[in-house]
Amino acid sequence: MPLVAHNQLPSFNRLRGEGIKVLAPDAAQHQDIRELHIGLLNMMPDAALAATERQFFRLIGESNPIAQFYVHPFTLSELPRSEKTQLHIDQYYETFEQIKEQGLDALIITGANVIGSELSNQEFWKPLIEVADWAHENVTSTLCSCLATHAVLEFRYNQKRVPQGGKKWGVFPHRVTDQSHPLVTDINTRFDVPHSRWNDVSRQQFEQANLKVLAVGDNECVHLAASEDGFRTIFFQGHPEYDTISLLKEYKREVLLFIEGLRSDYPPFPEHYFNLKSSAILREYKSQVVNALKNNLDVAEFPESLVVHYLDNTWHDTAGEVVGNWVGLVYQLTHSDRKKPFMDEIDIKNPLNL
Repeated sequence: MPLVAHNQLPSFNRLRGEGIKVLAPDAAQHQDIRELHIGLLNMMPDAALAATERQFFRLIGESNPIAQFYVHPFTLSELPRSEKTQLHIDQYYETFEQIKEQGLDALIITGANVIGSELSNQEFWKPLIEVADWAHENVTSTLCSCLATHAVLEFRYNQKRVPQGGKKWGVFPHRVTDQSHPLVTDINTRFDVPHSRWNDVSRQQFEQANLKVLAVGDNECVHLAASEDGFRTIFFQGHPEYDTISLLKEYKREVLLFIEGLRSDYPPFPEHYFNLKSSAILREYKSQVVNALKNNLDVAEFPESLVVHYLDNTWHDTAGEVVGNWVGLVYQLTHSDRKKPFMDEIDIKNPLNL
């Protein structure tokens, strides 16, 4: 069902161009359909801010429940921003104070770039805790993505993420571990998810925190889990929201860092992502880059346009089903008053009657 373009955020026009149904506010007012208000705490850096908006808006807008979705993006002032990005935020984003005043039915918290591995040393640490704790008391369900998952596991469950020997980067197979949970109803029992991270919270840590592990990948790496009540907090360790080209963009960024002398080694390929044709193109480009740098020649442009046609997306359908199930459960459980998280008869300690 449709998103409602309740402001002039440019992402709405981009999504319309992709065929996502987006209603103008006056049209929405003439439909006798219930509204759902979903917050998006977007902590991504400037270069990924708008793309992350579209990725999560797209998953919400493609979900199945009979509802109109008002998505309210906001961010944290402690995150560094360029002048251009700050203008975008000032024009289109709401403040946390406005969010608290109006209330939400659900909340999504994105990942973020950090300096060093210690989350508690980040400038946004305490403000993020404030948002997550407010949501835990006032919002039906919070969906945490990647770093947000690591943060909540640390400050709420005392489970600290562990740096890995190398970056988990690519598209990886996963399997459902609890088919009885309604969050994974009707999804493939095996599915792919992109990952891009240096740190990990293990399955053992999730289970020590009494959380419900719903899907794992190789080496029992947890992608999807839920809080002990089954629904109040949902955890993604991967990036199911990624576009088909997201990992290509990340790879290109790392190659450019190497060319600029800001990275000592040429980056490896993201795993299980490039096919034989695109791999051959990129290996040839690497040879050209190494030769050009060795002989002080101009480096050719990164061959993005040649590679993009060979990329496959093996995760979006399952991601859409999981988010659709999540939104559907919010729709069933949330109170008509946005400031109340559940209908009066719902047991907040076991809202899904698991």
